[in-house]
Amino acid sequence: MDWLTEPFRLAFMQRALLAGLLAVAMTSTVGTWVVIRGMSFVGDALAHGVLPGIAVAFLIGVDPTIGAFVAAILMVAVISLVSRRSGLGDDAGIGLLFVGMLALGVVIISRSDAFAGDLTSFLFGNPLGVTAGDLRFQVGVLAIVLVTSALLYRPLLVLSFNETKAALLGMRPGLTHVAMMILVGLAVVASFRAVGTLMTFGLLVAPPATAALLVRRVWLVMLVAVLLGWTAVVAGLLVSYHYDTAAGATMSGLAVAGFFAALAIREGVRAGARLRRRQPEQLAGSGRKLP
Repeated sequence: MDWLTEPFRLAFMQRALLAGLLAVAMTSTVGTWVVIRGMSFVGDALAHGVLPGIAVAFLIGVDPTIGAFVAAILMVAVISLVSRRSGLGDDAGIGLLFVGMLALGVVIISRSDAFAGDLTSFLFGNPLGVTAGDLRFQVGVLAIVLVTSALLYRPLLVLSFNETKAALLGMRPGLTHVAMMILVGLAVVASFRAVGTLMTFGLLVAPPATAALLVRRVWLVMLVAVLLGWTAVVAGLLVSYHYDTAAGATMSGLAVAGFFAALAIREGVRAGARLRRRQPEQLAGSGRKLP
């Protein structure tokens, strides 16, 4: 029992745990829409795309969170502009910005040796260094994400399955889509201090994808995703504490491992069900009497 409780007697571990739980609540909520709509590339692009904003903010002495937020909003705006004006679709705009923003971030970082030491924490997170101010910011963003998701639940639901129907019902799918991407950006910005910009993508996609294997209703996918993500956070912090691994990467890695474990179990159950159905057919074809 001490193995489970000892780490969380420390104040910095308690803050890390709370930061991880808040991050999962945000990323699993918006990540459910990302997974259902097949737009995981959006989350990946935004997770990488905030890097130049963080770098610029660091160099000019501004809170990196502000830089990340500005970069995320810029990406959402330009992706929408490119998809409307070029006729190439969202994936082209996302791909161009993904490469462009990542390249810009690397160029900025390469010009400052002083920034290299902080780069690892921005990319891979530093949950053990989370402050009370970071937690307050996460709580505020979580409130925005939950309230907005509740208000836009029906438009997002209809848009996820039939964009034409959403337009016919007057739900303004274009604005709904932009709102969803802004929520993704907010979740990334509010989570990068805890788990890093790169590791945030794992929590954005893995728990909702795992939940989608287990349940069908969208609201239930969100709920199960949050629970699975919280499990990965707790387990990740325990492993990190006892075996001295990177906390952010461990949490994200366990969330991804959970997806493949659930997939393997589901496929095993399906294979067993198919085998049981074939056995009576084979016995009937051989002329033997069924018991």
